[in-house]
Amino acid sequence: SFLKHIENKTFNYANHINLISEGFKEYFLKFKENINFSFFSNGIDNEFLNYNHSSNQIKNSNNKLIIYAGNIGEGQGLHKIIPQSAKFLGKNFTFLIYGDGGAKTMLQNEIDKLKVKNVILKDPVSRFELKSIYNNADYLFLHLNDYDAFKKVLPSKIFELATFPKTILAGVGGYSADFINKEVLDSFVFNPCDISSLVSFLKTNKQSDHIKRNKFKTKFDRSLINNQFSAKILKYL
Repeated sequence: SFLKHIENKTFNYANHINLISEGFKEYFLKFKENINFSFFSNGIDNEFLNYNHSSNQIKNSNNKLIIYAGNIGEGQGLHKIIPQSAKFLGKNFTFLIYGDGGAKTMLQNEIDKLKVKNVILKDPVSRFELKSIYNNADYLFLHLNDYDAFKKVLPSKIFELATFPKTILAGVGGYSADFINKEVLDSFVFNPCDISSLVSFLKTNKQSDHIKRNKFKTKFDRSLINNQFSAKILKYL
């Protein structure tokens, strides 16, 4: 109740509220009538915007490589989707997972339980190494667990992955799903933990080798977003 009092006082005092995800707007509408909102999201860092993808090619290989890099926690729910999907997909697909987190043991336990050989766990790597890893992938993977809390968020990882000309496999719901469907071309969005949809897509859809997201990269350049946000702030000074 004490924190609720602080929250009410803070947001009722505000003239303007910026949200990094439009999914949160409904929650903030209760604080003050006629409040001004903006939605400056996370953006793309220069190191990903300026990365040279000229060496990128879709590999003519019978084994397709699916890359996930990031936190391996309950929030990502990888233990509920990756080992099971790998078992159905078989030897023609390999999941390569870079990261660490509280649910890594659960993920390893599921891998061992299902006796899958096409899921490989790796330690976290630097962002410099990560760019080369993404560039050599066939698919890039993103997943959030099936919790109501995640239906309002917009993972910053989307902006990183979408700079690479790779099909993104996104197991997300709510606003994240709407955003990816609208803004990120050549992505497959499926419900969190929906193993059958992911497996069916990978088995039946041919990879695109002409993925271009120039419009996305221009729109969500972090420096551009920062400049627009700064201009908005200056109006109140």
